[in-house]
Amino acid sequence: MAGTSEHTPLDLPEGDPFGAHNLPYGVFSEGPDGERRVGVRLGDHVLDAGAAALALGSPYAALLAQPTLNPLLAAGRTAWSDVRRALTAWVTVPAHRDTVRPFLHPLASVTLHLPFEVADYVDFYASENHASNLGRLFRPDEEPLKPNWKHLPVGYHGRAGTVVVSGTDVVRPSGQRKGPADPAPVFGPSVRLDIETEVGYVVGVPSAQGTSVPLASYRDHVFGICLLNDWSARDIQNWETVPLGPHLGKSFATSVSAWITPLDALDAARTAPPERTVPLLPYLDDTDATDDPAGYDLRITVSLNGHVISEPPFSGMYWTGAQMLAHMTVNGASLRTGDLYGSGTISGTEENERGSLIEMTWNGQRPLELPDGKRGFLEDGDVVTMTAWAPGPGGVRVGLGEVTGRVVGHR
Repeated sequence: MAGTSEHTPLDLPEGDPFGAHNLPYGVFSEGPDGERRVGVRLGDHVLDAGAAALALGSPYAALLAQPTLNPLLAAGRTAWSDVRRALTAWVTVPAHRDTVRPFLHPLASVTLHLPFEVADYVDFYASENHASNLGRLFRPDEEPLKPNWKHLPVGYHGRAGTVVVSGTDVVRPSGQRKGPADPAPVFGPSVRLDIETEVGYVVGVPSAQGTSVPLASYRDHVFGICLLNDWSARDIQNWETVPLGPHLGKSFATSVSAWITPLDALDAARTAPPERTVPLLPYLDDTDATDDPAGYDLRITVSLNGHVISEPPFSGMYWTGAQMLAHMTVNGASLRTGDLYGSGTISGTEENERGSLIEMTWNGQRPLELPDGKRGFLEDGDVVTMTAWAPGPGGVRVGLGEVTGRVVGHR
């Protein structure tokens, strides 16, 4: 049965962050094993987008009557805009109300799934504050940033198969670790499990191998964004990341929101990145893009077991999503529909704006004082939740779907 309630789901409270100005996409089913369908969030309801499209005779029914977002992602920017205009009309024009209402389901009554099939996953390191904090922590006698950091967006290739939807339990990983005083490495569950507060970019339109995607084509390829938590086992990572990059310390789980916010919903939140202090090579140089900025003003809140521990500001990120995409493809690497790339940990200038526990607790030396006990790193049973909003049209907020995960003991 479609959702029903005493109030009309189409009549949302004024200023609802998931109103018709937002309309993020996801995939839902009625029950864990039910048929998966593309849904669009409207307040505390989910619109069965494919069923509504069929009922209204929409030419986009084939794109929306799917078990995943990938066909819509691949359809391209013109289709994205057209579908968004149609959806806006379906939920705002009075003539459509009676047709649309039966296809609205209460959010609490459905099961949400990973909204797209992840093709490749790349994670960047785009916050100067985060990179500087880790540099000061681990290389106190050197410059905090490595010489290449302000010349290119540093990143590593992650594991697409372990990207999971918000709400999925995260099993504490095992691996090798070796502390400074240990005579040899040992094997066992990580004892320094951490979070990374990030934003993920979801690629729609692919590119051919041997070509590159310029800065100006960013919005032709990237469909939308979501919150992302790149769980990190710092002890495993520290031992294995010599001389190459992260591997088992990162590849066990990456959580993403069940809702992908289209870039078109974030036009009012676009902002210029911080001033560049080092000249950039032409393929990364965005100094002439002042009328088309690729930064976003996102206000993020991180909670541990219901207690707010940080509020990292995304507007201060040194590298933008457009620059990350340009760098990721400049060597001719191809894009595929469903590619996901993360911003890396988001950290601000203040202590309450740090996006990882390794920064918040200074590698465990200054544990967080929480009502349920101290935390240097995560303990089994801990629940981490990230929420966010962005400025929207006319002063309304655009909500981003939360990403949450609970740590469970090693199996």
